[in-house]
Amino acid sequence: MTRRRLTMLVVLVGVLAVAAAGLVFKPWLLFVDSRVNDTIPQVAQPLGSGEARPGPASAAPLQPGTPDALRRPETATAEAQPRQLSAGTFISHEHPTTGGVRIIEQPDGSRLLAITGLDTTTGPDIHVWLSAADVVEGRDGWYTAGGADFVDLGPIKGNQGDQLYNIPPDVDLSRYVAVDLWCVQFGVSFGAAQLLS
Repeated sequence: MTRRRLTMLVVLVGVLAVAAAGLVFKPWLLFVDSRVNDTIPQVAQPLGSGEARPGPASAAPLQPGTPDALRRPETATAEAQPRQLSAGTFISHEHPTTGGVRIIEQPDGSRLLAITGLDTTTGPDIHVWLSAADVVEGRDGWYTAGGADFVDLGPIKGNQGDQLYNIPPDVDLSRYVAVDLWCVQFGVSFGAAQLLS
C-alpha cells in the first residue's frame, strides 16, 4: 500500500469515527434550548397558611331548606380545586439544573407532575423519572436513581420552562421520593429534586 493510500485510509477512518461520535454524543444539543410553557394548575391554598377561612361557627345563620352548596361555599370551592401533594427543588448533578417540582392532585383524582422554572442542558434521551432513591448531592448522586425503582413519565418536553406530566393512576406515590431528569443513553442524572409533603 502506498503512503498516499495509507494517509487517505487514516483520514477516512478518522472522519467516520468523528461522525459516529457525533451521532452517539450529539454535542450540538449543548447549544440548543427548547422552552415549554405548559399552564400549571393553581392549587388550593392549604389551611394554616395565614389566611382565615370562615367556618361553621362564623357563618351567618341560614334559613331552613338552604342547599348545602350555599351553606358552606368555602368547602365546596376548596374541594373543587387542585391540591398540592408534595414539592421539591432541583439540585444539579452532571449538568447545571434549577427549577421546582410539584405533584398536584386534580379534583377528579388524577395526578400531575409539574416542573416549574426549569433550566438545564439539552441532552440525548433525557426522561422524567419518579424515583424511589433519595437525592444525593455531588458526583455520588449522579447514578443513584439508576439503581432504584422508578416510574418513567416520558421524554423531557424541553430543557427550559414550565411543563406537566401525567402520573399513571396505579402509581403508589408513597414509594417515590424524588424526581430525576435521567439520561437513559448514558445512565446518569442531569438533576434531581427530593419530594417533601
